[in-house]
Amino acid sequence: MKVQDMIDRILEESCGERRLEQTCDVLASGSPDMEVTGIVTTFTATVDVIREAIAVGANLIITHEPTYFTGADKVDWLQNDPVYAAKKKLLDENGIAVWRFHDHMHMAKSDLIYDGLVRELGWESKKLDPSSPWAYAVERTTVGELAEFFKRKLGMNIVRIVGKPESPCSRIGVLVGGGSLGLGREEMPMELMRDKELDVMVCGDITEWTLCAYVNDASMLGMNKAMIIVGHERTEEWGMKYLADWLQPLVDGLPVTFVDAKEPFVYL
Repeated sequence: MKVQDMIDRILEESCGERRLEQTCDVLASGSPDMEVTGIVTTFTATVDVIREAIAVGANLIITHEPTYFTGADKVDWLQNDPVYAAKKKLLDENGIAVWRFHDHMHMAKSDLIYDGLVRELGWESKKLDPSSPWAYAVERTTVGELAEFFKRKLGMNIVRIVGKPESPCSRIGVLVGGGSLGLGREEMPMELMRDKELDVMVCGDITEWTLCAYVNDASMLGMNKAMIIVGHERTEEWGMKYLADWLQPLVDGLPVTFVDAKEPFVYL
């Protein structure tokens, strides 16, 4: 099976006839005519992920986020950049194709990133609205205990909290990746907390003067509001883990391996 055949199968299975004319779902490395020997799924094709793909004999990496450091994977500004040159050489010399599955992954019949995270958390039956992945009802706990749950489930040592760790909570919002930035509407996350009467919002990326400030002020006013900041990678990596299983019926027996890109941070 060729790279383009694999891409076409994925898009057909995930989105049917729906296609975006303008999308960041591009082939950042390799040729559409390459024969696929194996597939790696991952949050982002870091150098370590590329090395792992080489080690397992895979020549197609399906990544959720960009390979070359900007949303559109444009490389004109990188032509004299040593980081780009070294990464491109590693990919080219080992015949690795990298395809980004982002826009269509989120607009699939069911958002595959959320599907993976919810499966990892074991929250499939806890949605407040079966048609939306943004809000959940869990057994009554505290913000601190919920933070520990996320640390355990997502393999983290540290999470950040806005609000009081001892606050009780049971109605939980989840906005993966850059969702808490508003998805084009800065006010959306605050409206979601208000309208769904959420106690806690679990987030990927944040802007400290939007939802973060709203929750902080609410807590200072004595309202039962808090925020748990997990990070972009830790909220979305599990969708790429799920994708490795989701792909199995489409790959004609080719090996599919999930490689955790891991958090990019060192905590001191």
